Amino acid sequence: MTPTLAQLRYLVAVADCRSITSAAASVFVAQSALSRAVQAMERDLGVELLARRGRGVDLTPEGARVVRLARTVLDAVEAIDDIGAATTGGARATLVVVATPTLALDLAADLVPAFTERHPGIDVRLQQYDSREVLTRELLEGRAELALVDLPVDKELTTHHIQEREVVLISPPGSRLPDPLPFRVLDGLEMVLPSPGTGRRTEMEAMFSCLGVRPVPCLEVDERLAWVTGVTDGRGSLIWYRDVVARAFGHRAEVRSFTPPLLRPVGIAHARRPLSRAARAFIAHARHNAPVREPAR
Repeated sequence: MTPTLAQLRYLVAVADCRSITSAAASVFVAQSALSRAVQAMERDLGVELLARRGRGVDLTPEGARVVRLARTVLDAVEAIDDIGAATTGGARATLVVVATPTLALDLAADLVPAFTERHPGIDVRLQQYDSREVLTRELLEGRAELALVDLPVDKELTTHHIQEREVVLISPPGSRLPDPLPFRVLDGLEMVLPSPGTGRRTEMEAMFSCLGVRPVPCLEVDERLAWVTGVTDGRGSLIWYRDVVARAFGHRAEVRSFTPPLLRPVGIAHARRPLSRAARAFIAHARHNAPVREPAR
């Protein structure tokens, strides 16, 4: 029997979440209903699609192939819906997406134009906020439907992984530091850091604690322009994403990978409520079209 669109969506959700429980929550169905749908699909196809492991699941080779084809089918269905809306003169949909300035400049600047070109019936309003705490509030209070965020985020939100971004050390020219940089070198290093008490600073402090290092704050501020000038003025080093360096610093700073490489997941978050068709289409587009970020070699 031919799989239904619902079964394909459920299987893709499992592939994305690597968990039956999380997948069910992401598509707003009961866990038992999702499990039965996937099991029925396996019986109809005569193959195992999932390899269960404890509380999680992996795709079998056959499952991975079905998921690739399912994504193509679901993308095509969304595109057909857009054509139908355009030819019948249906009202344009508006999707509000929030992001931090860094992700708005680096990631959303690529994703949004490509998405609106493919989905001309959807207007995307991209709004920027300085902290993930504000992004979370915008989602939970219903003023935005999706957020582009560094992961993990508040447990009240559902998330979809997009990519891994390399985190590097950006230092003033002439810094005598090894490249790549062992984490232990951060101990006692003068650094530009976010303000104390902010979410980003708390995360950094937790990372430093796990690494057993204590950098020395030379500048504590949340404005990104101040981060750049703090480095270029020679005050200290900064931990930031590799893919923002060229745009923000040009040739005015030195960039070093950590050893082992430090990668940070980036994804889309939303409140635990049913999503609009526009939001579902944006998530699918982002998962398939986000630029790949890999550590420099």
